[in-house]
Amino acid sequence: MTDTAEPGDTVVVDYVGRFESGGVFDTSRYEVAETEGLAEAQGREPSDYGPLTFTVGAEQVIEGLDEGVVGLAVGAEATIEVPPEKGYGPFDPDRVREYDPESFEAMVGQPPEIGLHVHAENGLHGDVTAITDDGVEIDFNHEFAGKTLLFDVEVVEIR
Repeated sequence: MTDTAEPGDTVVVDYVGRFESGGVFDTSRYEVAETEGLAEAQGREPSDYGPLTFTVGAEQVIEGLDEGVVGLAVGAEATIEVPPEKGYGPFDPDRVREYDPESFEAMVGQPPEIGLHVHAENGLHGDVTAITDDGVEIDFNHEFAGKTLLFDVEVVEIR
């Protein structure tokens, strides 16, 4: 076992993921999820929460989080800032597509609705973001694309 997390080590971390605005989008801690309304909104139970385990450098988590734990020791707490380039990428306007309403309904099998999550045949996932008489706009960017993310982490274990 090493004193600090290095590439190839398996680390176990508790975390709270926040946006720069302060809003919490995910956590390993049930009490935080409950306070922030995530548990109810996501339909998760207390047993669904627990520390995140990953191998440093194995691309099992986003790059910025992966790099951010390097050098941290067991018991260390840190806030890791992950810019879009090391998270879910920049927002790409080319990944926002428009379809005519009839084609959309034929592809998806239901009428368009703002917020509807769709799975395209090419494997992309997107959300309906706008509807007009002439078109249905679908954003195929990851929901966190273009966002800087903050992770408050505590290293629980290094193996």
